[in-house]
Amino acid sequence: MGGGKDKLVDGLYGLGWAGVKKLPEPVAAALGRKIADVAWKRRGKSVLRLESNLARVVPDAGPERLRALSQAGMRSYMRYWMESFRLPAMDPRRFGTDVSIKDEHILREALASGRGVIVALPHLANWDLAGAWVTGHVGVPFTTVAERLKPESLYDRFVAYRQSLGMEVLPHSGGAAFGTLARRLRAGGLICLVADRDLSSSGVEVDFFGATARMPAGPALLAQQTGAALLPVTLSYGDAPKMYGRIHPEVEVPGTGTRAEKTAAMTQSVADAFASGIAEHPEDWHMLQRLWLDDLEERP
Repeated sequence: MGGGKDKLVDGLYGLGWAGVKKLPEPVAAALGRKIADVAWKRRGKSVLRLESNLARVVPDAGPERLRALSQAGMRSYMRYWMESFRLPAMDPRRFGTDVSIKDEHILREALASGRGVIVALPHLANWDLAGAWVTGHVGVPFTTVAERLKPESLYDRFVAYRQSLGMEVLPHSGGAAFGTLARRLRAGGLICLVADRDLSSSGVEVDFFGATARMPAGPALLAQQTGAALLPVTLSYGDAPKMYGRIHPEVEVPGTGTRAEKTAAMTQSVADAFASGIAEHPEDWHMLQRLWLDDLEERP
């Protein structure tokens, strides 16, 4: 049964990559909105979880406002997929016109310093498009980490797709990723990590919109170990095809404290930067899973 389901899921993603990128852009965008609205109206677990998460981000929103936000959120999420399916076929010159990043100089100056750079992002707007902007517009390759998806063939598709955009992709599992990332940073390289949801048991507890969540320790630990600059980045969608972003100031390593205390303080600073971007554009935060600890404790 599981094997059949895996083949079906992989086939659907394969169809997306093969089919959507051949559609005219307005047609693909309209298809994404249609799929999003159908999913939203069904009120499934993912939609209800998104709404619950948005209720923490916008605590004064009533039921009507939350439903409108979750519908906009699903449309934003499907826009991410439609764009991602089309990215390999996109003219690289568009990365410099469709994507506008505020304080780009912070990234360029950090790269020029030769220290190595860690870019940490939340699940806002289209992080793959941001990666394509880095490789296609800034002209710098980078290394990232991908969660192992099932079926394996689907994970392989994701890896091949991101490699086609100029990214080096390491598997999240296996334990070897941290050492490889550290080596890339010591060589003055760039790594980009989606870092608003912890996938391991070694995450750091942070205050996030007034409640405790757990976020990855990796970005802060890598900055301490290698001397690399840690830069939070937040993104948001404008009218299609525009996407905007902001590079936040470097999160400095505290001068005093234990390694654990420094890691906690730095991860909280990253979480605060993420929260500022998410609060400005909550509909573009694609968090359809449980994140806060008290939500995780509700699981049977």
